[in-house]
Amino acid sequence: MKDVESTFSLEGKVALVTGAAGLLGKEFCESLGIAGAKVVAIDSDPVRLKNLKVKTEVILEKVNLDITKAGDVKEKISQLVEKYKRIDILVNSAAVDPKFDPEHVGEASGAFETLRFDEWEKALSVNLSGAFLMCQQVAPHMAEHGGGSIVNLGSIYGIRGPDQQIYEHLNSKKPAHYTVTKAGIHGLTIYLSAYYKGKEVRVNTLSPGGVDNNHSQEFREAYGKKTMMGRMGKRDEMSGALLFLCSKASSYVTGSNLVVDGGWSAW
Repeated sequence: MKDVESTFSLEGKVALVTGAAGLLGKEFCESLGIAGAKVVAIDSDPVRLKNLKVKTEVILEKVNLDITKAGDVKEKISQLVEKYKRIDILVNSAAVDPKFDPEHVGEASGAFETLRFDEWEKALSVNLSGAFLMCQQVAPHMAEHGGGSIVNLGSIYGIRGPDQQIYEHLNSKKPAHYTVTKAGIHGLTIYLSAYYKGKEVRVNTLSPGGVDNNHSQEFREAYGKKTMMGRMGKRDEMSGALLFLCSKASSYVTGSNLVVDGGWSAW
């Protein structure tokens, strides 16, 4: 590696980020922009999308899109390709992810025995089918125009079962659909990386561990005991891995699952 700066540079690249108004989505938009990319921020929540602000002027466009609707996804991607002539990066960050921070705690029990089928279906639709639909429209464009990088957001809970003891003091549990969909995400990753062999379309999974979002001290301590770092992750600690996967620095990396979990999965 002769030039570190140019190796990690995304100058001139167009990047699509779904779930852009979410906890990590905001960080991803900003980090990609700092590296030189122009970002199309995609989210299904028009209010959060309108209020989305990042520290750098990196947003090309804000797109209110329900990624579970195949027709809408096809139409919007076609419009973006026509408008910007290229899509170099796709980050599938949108997800139904039950939160346990003070703002959301108690919203759902998460118990397997009482998990409603409509909740299960919604999570599969957003977390897995939404990523599938985005990849289905973006990957062929990349294959026809010299390649690109797709990063699908997985989770530590996609490769390890949730330790429900962490959530006991909240009288709640991490629901089954989250683990199932995040495990499925990496299945999509390895399928697509093999499918586009020789087309310079690299597809990888980024699997974060738990990220602190003003959680209670009790929750932080319970979660931290599961990691070798002894704490939850910080929002910006996923960005380095994302930039690696999106840039030339990872030019020989595809079909991989990059786990950023403070050592949780190494026990």
